[in-house]
Amino acid sequence: MAAKRILIVGAGHVGLYAALRLSKKLNLHEAEVTVVDPQPHMTYQPFLPESAAGNISPRHAVVPLRRELERCHVLSGTVTSIEHARKVAIVQPIIGPAREVAYDHIVVAPGSVSRTLPIPGLREQAVGFKTIGEAVFLRNSVLDRLDVAATTDDEATRRRALAFVFVGGGYAGVEALAEMEDMVRGALRYYPEIPRDEVRFVLVEAANRILPEVGPEMGAYTAVELTRRGIDIRLGTRLESCVDGLVKLSDGDAFEADTIVWTAGVKPHPMLEQTDLPRTPRGAVTCKPTLQVVDADGNVVEGAWSAGDCAAVPDLTSSDPAALCSPSAQHAVRQASRLADNIAAVVRGREPVDYRHKHVGSVAGLGLYKGAARVYGIKVRGLPAWFMHRTYHLSRIPTLNRKIRVLVDWTLQLVLRREVVALGSLHEPREAFVEVAQPIPLFDSKRKAA
Repeated sequence: MAAKRILIVGAGHVGLYAALRLSKKLNLHEAEVTVVDPQPHMTYQPFLPESAAGNISPRHAVVPLRRELERCHVLSGTVTSIEHARKVAIVQPIIGPAREVAYDHIVVAPGSVSRTLPIPGLREQAVGFKTIGEAVFLRNSVLDRLDVAATTDDEATRRRALAFVFVGGGYAGVEALAEMEDMVRGALRYYPEIPRDEVRFVLVEAANRILPEVGPEMGAYTAVELTRRGIDIRLGTRLESCVDGLVKLSDGDAFEADTIVWTAGVKPHPMLEQTDLPRTPRGAVTCKPTLQVVDADGNVVEGAWSAGDCAAVPDLTSSDPAALCSPSAQHAVRQASRLADNIAAVVRGREPVDYRHKHVGSVAGLGLYKGAARVYGIKVRGLPAWFMHRTYHLSRIPTLNRKIRVLVDWTLQLVLRREVVALGSLHEPREAFVEVAQPIPLFDSKRKAA
């Protein structure tokens, strides 16, 4: 019997974990596993705030695909469409024409993208917080603004540079805000020109609470702690405009800010619109508890699987029959293992098993030695919660190599001060060279060539 062709679309939490497990579960005579992703690495997103703050090296928050997936075929490109009726995916390589990739089983796991709103100026002024590139950019931008504020004599420029706005009070927004404020607080020792009370961090959240993942009591505790640190929290408030950096809020306040970070939710990857797979009105792929894709009548779409942020997976631990698993790393990692085991079972002629996992709780880091957690109904705050946050995510990041590197980063941080230098040239590396390079008119170069 020919080996089954398994195509994994996306190398995020679901894609990487599923590929690793499948490559161990199935031998080369049983299956050929191909992974397609535009990035050469998997990003462990819970470590983005710590990477932005300089607690760990950005390289250690990502897992190189070709290094870890030695038994898989890795394609660096983007899946632009899926024709499951033909069992073919269209892959656009980094360079060159698109190609068709045939499969017997497909794992649709492109993940999610930032859910944006039609807010004037948002596209031009804001930055997201879902990729390692965005985390590095945010770190460099914040530190660069400190240099601007410390150098300028113009008060308006200074106020604008020292205003940092984060939109969205969920995990991504609160952790990013807290880590960046903690980093800036530590960096100010090198900026005697900047008094602490001139630095302005603002959290804008449309709901009336933050961190709903840890429950209302711990969310309230987090709000109090952040406020005590001088962070301006605007609950029940929306960003209405940020054209040219002029932030206008629904509560009537308006001020200028150079740094605007958008973390107000996610939505399933838009690539799913270019597939013939059944989806919910929200755009997520409809699944059975076995993580097999199903149509509107509940019939299994043979050979199609999905999990993670882009999938609507029933939560069998909930009393609500319509409940779905939340789009969290906790579910994604466990779904990936169950999905890989189920594909291996089907390849070997056995029946798949339902995914069932009761959400044990959530932990959030709020800067060095600060955190909030709610695990198995137990509320933890401060240093113990911070330790739980680090311990949990160290256990979940893939591969021993990355665990050791992250642990070394944290250990060095105990005895060495955090680096607070901006590497702004990373974003425009050719700018200095272009300024000194001699421009040559096009007609001169053609004449010399002749």
